[in-house]
Amino acid sequence: MSIDWEKEVSHRSDELINDLSELVSIDSSRDVEHKTNDFPLGPGPAKALQTFLHFADRDGFETKNVDNLAGRIEFGDGDESIAILGHVDVVPEGPGWNTNPFEPVIKDRNFYARGASDDKGPSLASYYAMKIIKELKLPTSKKVQLILGTDEESEWVGINHYMEKETMPETGFSPDAEFPAINGEKGIVSFRVNFPTPEIGVVKAVKAGIRPNMVPQNAEAVIDSEKIDFEDLKTKLNDFLAENQAVQGEVSNDDKLVVKIIGKGAHAMEPFNGINAGTYLAKFLLTLDLNESEKTYFSFIVNQLHLDFAGKNLGIANTHEVMGDLTVSPNIFEYDQDNANILLNIRYPEGDTGVTLTDKINQNLPENVSAVIEGHNQLPHFIEADDPLVQALVGAYRDHTDDDTEPFTVGGGTYGRILKHGIAFGAMFPGDENVMHQPNEYINIDKLLKATAIYADAIYRLIK
Repeated sequence: MSIDWEKEVSHRSDELINDLSELVSIDSSRDVEHKTNDFPLGPGPAKALQTFLHFADRDGFETKNVDNLAGRIEFGDGDESIAILGHVDVVPEGPGWNTNPFEPVIKDRNFYARGASDDKGPSLASYYAMKIIKELKLPTSKKVQLILGTDEESEWVGINHYMEKETMPETGFSPDAEFPAINGEKGIVSFRVNFPTPEIGVVKAVKAGIRPNMVPQNAEAVIDSEKIDFEDLKTKLNDFLAENQAVQGEVSNDDKLVVKIIGKGAHAMEPFNGINAGTYLAKFLLTLDLNESEKTYFSFIVNQLHLDFAGKNLGIANTHEVMGDLTVSPNIFEYDQDNANILLNIRYPEGDTGVTLTDKINQNLPENVSAVIEGHNQLPHFIEADDPLVQALVGAYRDHTDDDTEPFTVGGGTYGRILKHGIAFGAMFPGDENVMHQPNEYINIDKLLKATAIYADAIYRLIK
């Protein structure tokens, strides 16, 4: 039986885009400041989950909402189940958008909204793939479960809660990365580097970064106007910007004297694709007349972290022949009269652990400075390229694209690593611009529809 998957997708394309428009209109970023018993991660993630499950109820699927933290959409026959793991939460909107990130805009066949590519669009593509198989009444020998988390961009509270309450299949994929397949994911760990309480001098406060997994696009410092005047500061900044044309900046003097640096946001798995406003701000601040406390903090940022994506200056550089290089990205900077710290996000290949990285980093810190793991440490995950699961998924991809790109390893962390026998699969195509976690995030509609056809073909290969 030959099925024209792309034709089946085209019959449902308007409905898919309408559902996606409704889903991305919900700001589903983690909001624990407004959490309740009913909304443990805030109202946004729960609303997005409920909306997605409502689509499935409408279409006659079996669904389950697990305490507004995770959900399941299921169909098929058999004792075994294949898992598809997506998420409905998003990173905060961040600065730099040309449009409202929660009012979708379609321009030149690109669909712009926060979550369009990470991960509402790909998750909905997977759902429509299931919908096609169901509506065609194709025979199945296994069940397929689309399992949706609500906290993938932070601490994985939702999916961990699901695994405590429900049985997770061993095999499947996550539509939260790239084609043809991501069969390896580096370990992910964050370290908070804590400095002694600073002695405030010229710099009264610094703030940069909004999430551990986002390269900061903006950074600003509050300057003591009694120690340097507005015009002198402005001249120094103009000189700095002339020598560092990768960034922009400005000085304002409304209710306080503030220096702002503007770089470029990026996903922390590829920090070299961003321009870290925090490290550039530190570099500028070192041109001022600082005290020893200030010099210790800002010199460390410039000398140990600025543009050193491999962690050589921290003594943690590591390369694996299959998984590639370790990367480090300093993504949150906090400096004021009460504390001084830096949050480092590290993606590491096999050969390291949280313990070894802790030891290495602490050996390369200034006196009285220490680094501790913050949050959870995700270990590296790898499935051989010749594994039947990988071959089935890649085979479906190649039949729709005539592209023979091989599976590869990334620094990103997806739900695929949760599964004993799982990988990440799409929905970015080779050569696509990676706009995850960036302003003006989008997904190309034609490629979204192509991905839906690939998912339908691939899922049916796994469950028929």
